[in-house]
Amino acid sequence: MSIISKFNPKLGPPPLHPRDRILAAWRGMNLTEAEGSHTSAAKPVDRIMPAVLKRLGLNQRQAETEILNAWGHLMDPNITAHARPAGLAKGTLFVSVDSSVWLAEIVRYRRREILERLQHCFGRETIKKISFRAG
Repeated sequence: MSIISKFNPKLGPPPLHPRDRILAAWRGMNLTEAEGSHTSAAKPVDRIMPAVLKRLGLNQRQAETEILNAWGHLMDPNITAHARPAGLAKGTLFVSVDSSVWLAEIVRYRRREILERLQHCFGRETIKKISFRAG
């Protein structure tokens, strides 16, 4: 054996595992590399799910649902009888009020109280301001 052949790697694909050799003979072709390429593309669920949940906006929807559920417990019964949260977008909570009289009452005298209660419960980042609308 010469020194040159000792340092040259063997040419060609690596030898097949006996299982892969039997499968290749049965199929009539060797698919080991093709099968290996499919398995390497798989990603664990724990790496994929945060991006999927963010794209679906589930955190936003969960916050809206929690605000709707807590509204009746946090607010004065007079307010809950005439005002109801309609949605949350970019830190602004939209509240529908059933009449212009109650809209004026809430905006003038109760806005700060409502905002402080909600911010205390859900945080200042979730609810930055409130917008009241008649309807």
